[in-house]
Amino acid sequence: MNLAAGFGVGTCIPPLGTGDLVFSRRLFLGTALTGLATAAVARAPRIGLQLTGGPVAPRLLQRALDALEQHRASIAQRDFIGIADFSLPSRAPRLHVLQVASGRVATHLVAHGRGSDPARTGWLEHFSNEPRSNATSSGAYRTDDVYVGAHGHSLRLQGLDATNSNAGSRAIVVHGAWYVSADMVGQYGMLGRSQGCFAIAESSLQEILTTLAAGRLIYADRA
Repeated sequence: MNLAAGFGVGTCIPPLGTGDLVFSRRLFLGTALTGLATAAVARAPRIGLQLTGGPVAPRLLQRALDALEQHRASIAQRDFIGIADFSLPSRAPRLHVLQVASGRVATHLVAHGRGSDPARTGWLEHFSNEPRSNATSSGAYRTDDVYVGAHGHSLRLQGLDATNSNAGSRAIVVHGAWYVSADMVGQYGMLGRSQGCFAIAESSLQEILTTLAAGRLIYADRA
């Protein structure tokens, strides 16, 4: 894998699955959101983004941009941000990588934690920050280094909010997983579940590590 220099990964055990298939689609934000751009500029004057409609739910996009401003002292790199929309089922591409300056968005599959979906419905039922909950946590995350561990190249995360403050001690990371793929969706109608990590398709891994590593924001919540 060709990763930028200095990249250097995580824990989470896969639950179901088979195969890897490319499932990442690029979309562009279109159709202006009435009044939202003005509010964003007022609250976040240093973000050079014209807020427009597209794959990211408007309210979730606004909260992610607000988090980027709120945590600006902790977020060294502000060119790309990740936005995970856990109001969508796991079969839908719901991890959005936004290039802030241009408004360009790429979308990817991402699994949620088994503790957030104990009945294996494919829908996230609740968030949790508790150790050993195996659940997904909501809030703003700062990405740190890339390392090689049990799941190959993975991206360390630090929680910046009270809702995800245990992310570091819980070893919540971004990593590739065999149970995240279009093939899994085709066979089961949903992805497998992680232990709280942001598990993505192997085919998405290099792009995610390249665009979101080293001091960038990932914001996770429901729309």
